[in-house]
Amino acid sequence: MASEREALALIPLEGGPARLRADCGSCFGLCCVALAFSASSDFAVDKDAGKPCANLRTDSRCGIHSDLRNKGFRGCTVYDCFGAGQHVSQDTFGGRDWRKDPATAQQMFAVFPIMRQLHELLWYLTEALTLPQTEPIRADLRTCLARTEELAQGTPEAITDTDVAAHREDVNVLLLRTSELVRKGVGGKKKDRRGADLFGARLKGADLRGANLRGAYLIAADLRDADLRTADLIGADLRDADLRGADLTGALFLTQSQVNAARGDARTRLPASLTRPSHWSDTP
Repeated sequence: MASEREALALIPLEGGPARLRADCGSCFGLCCVALAFSASSDFAVDKDAGKPCANLRTDSRCGIHSDLRNKGFRGCTVYDCFGAGQHVSQDTFGGRDWRKDPATAQQMFAVFPIMRQLHELLWYLTEALTLPQTEPIRADLRTCLARTEELAQGTPEAITDTDVAAHREDVNVLLLRTSELVRKGVGGKKKDRRGADLFGARLKGADLRGANLRGAYLIAADLRDADLRTADLIGADLRDADLRGADLTGALFLTQSQVNAARGDARTRLPASLTRPSHWSDTP
């Protein structure tokens, strides 16, 4: 028999979490066109919003996908649309490619970043509903998830009119409560480093179980062998953080893009919902 956690994971959205994972083969390369980026350590060149990346092929695939890091496009390897790309391409615009139907292009590019935010919220709410500790607020979580799904299923015009910031605030109230309910079950003193500047912090072997690290700047932090189980990592900046040997099983609201931005090895333990990045070391 499936566990309560497994059973609940099937409830929130038709298709389950897989629907909230990027499927580039069903997308018209929206992240490669709609978004802007600037020449930096993450991108080799400047690109304006609405302008196709020079590496985007006519079949909506990246011409240097297997070599993005070496070509100076590390930023592309850590980006995650949470499935918004294929939703906008196939559902919101009914499979109309902006190349073949140029009249849709501007509106499609405006919808995509909003949809990406909605799908990110769907990911967090779906995770919250799988946690046994959220039983006291489960009805509210379901209501909020249904409202977010309703917004995501709107027409292009309705989506562009969505006040995402206001809706995010409503969702965040429940995500904060989720965090409190889960972390209060962790014994010992729990560290509150919400929004803290931990750039390059020496946290090797640190006991961070149940810590509040929401929005913390953990860029290049040394987290080798750290215990991050049930730590709240929503919005934490893990770029170049050293996670070799760290235990992140059960970490709250950790996303694939955060993991992709960090460094790890064969000993790094991740939540079952996330995939070990290909650029991580295969050896300890």
